[in-house]
Amino acid sequence: MFYVRTTKTASSATAVQIVKYKNRKKIVVKHIGSAHDAEELLSLKQTARSWIEKETHQIRLFPVEKKRSPNLIPIDKCRYFGFRYAFIYEVLNKIFAFFKFNRLDNKLFVDLVLMRIIEPSSKLESLELLKEFFNIEYQRRTLYRQLPSFVSLKSSIEEKIITFAKNNLNFDFSLVFYDVTTLYFESFKADELRKPGFSKDSKSNQPQVVIGLVVNKDGYPIKIEVFKGNTFEGHTMLPVIKKLQKDYSIDTLTVVADAAMLSFNNMQELEKAGLNYIVGARLGNISTELLKKISEKLNKNEGIYYKTETPRGILICDYSHKRAIKDKSDRNKQLLKAKFQIASPQSITRKSRFVKEVDKINLKLNEDLIIKDELREGIKGYYTNLKNIEDSLIVSRYKDLWHVEKSFRIAKSDLEMRPIYHFKEETIQAHILICFMALSIVKFIEIRTGKSIKSIIKLLKGVTDARLLNMITNEEIVLRSEVSKEIKQLLHLMEPWY
Repeated sequence: MFYVRTTKTASSATAVQIVKYKNRKKIVVKHIGSAHDAEELLSLKQTARSWIEKETHQIRLFPVEKKRSPNLIPIDKCRYFGFRYAFIYEVLNKIFAFFKFNRLDNKLFVDLVLMRIIEPSSKLESLELLKEFFNIEYQRRTLYRQLPSFVSLKSSIEEKIITFAKNNLNFDFSLVFYDVTTLYFESFKADELRKPGFSKDSKSNQPQVVIGLVVNKDGYPIKIEVFKGNTFEGHTMLPVIKKLQKDYSIDTLTVVADAAMLSFNNMQELEKAGLNYIVGARLGNISTELLKKISEKLNKNEGIYYKTETPRGILICDYSHKRAIKDKSDRNKQLLKAKFQIASPQSITRKSRFVKEVDKINLKLNEDLIIKDELREGIKGYYTNLKNIEDSLIVSRYKDLWHVEKSFRIAKSDLEMRPIYHFKEETIQAHILICFMALSIVKFIEIRTGKSIKSIIKLLKGVTDARLLNMITNEEIVLRSEVSKEIKQLLHLMEPWY
């Protein structure tokens, strides 16, 4: 049996000790400390009792009611040994749970997604940060073994993301937005998937993959697909949208996409499938006569629309003064370049679009193209097969396409989706899937709070848990910093989670 003993010291303090008796002799097992007032004495006695219970599982017959905090420990009996970010881990895991991502039955995958949001880095560095930030440890061989298998989670993740959108973001498939981007590799070796092609990152000499992304009107991701790096972006939309229609038995859907997705075949196939479209029109491809009619009708006035039937569907056009200023500026730059090239043909590396060849030696300005460019100054066109819909609503829906572009920016910048350092198709697909799931969480947080994910992560990481070691009991004590009013307001915006 151990006992708590107090005795006066030479300095008139009260020493607290843990003692036991053997052969009628008193043995001091541990010196807890010296108290100089009643509060210190109570704290030291409580520490002594905690030590006895922890080391020997000895329970007092008549427990003393705790009138004061049992965590009062002399500072000289504690050692600081670092801090952790447990708060942000708890917050994100609660959000993950309401997405039902906790049911994926793959903790490593979920933790890699979480680290992609908190501090994007390589997979191996993410393992190190999980250990450093949260004391969560995975072996490298576990990562290497499991990474290719993550691809099998794709359908389950998409289903959970779409179900969440339906239940919490009023999503019903009636309107989706589609766009593509490219992700390059830090490599110059191509294969069946990674191929050089038109790069949106100005990396056309490096292998890449093409990514097709479907989002809702707020930029919340719905579906993602990966294509070979040399795939023409106009050939990606139809398979993605038709697969979405098949997987979810969709009857009514309108897809909004930019002019790069425009092709007569695409629009015919969408109509055959009973789907609607709103796509940007390339007005440079229409006749000068039609452009003149459009220009005369709009007459540089905003808020009015020109509408006509064409083989590609209903063409709607509007005018923007701001767009006109940009168009004119771009044309003037191209004209200056064209005139310089005509005067110095030996300097041409890439011919200006306003330069026309007379023969192999002589060049001149393409006057017809200049006239056509002047006619469409400030005018934007949109093709659709939607009937009995206000022209202004068609245009407004197309302008919401910027949400897809923003989602791509978040994926590429905040989540550091590229460059990609993987080489096998399964691990490339796994990396993109991790980023896709992270993007769904990030977009939800931004939609609910109205703040950027960078600012929110910075705030949440500001709440830290200091770790102290009670050197008497060898117990770890965690002291959490204050959760500010601003953070509480952010958490409140994410109700019903908090």
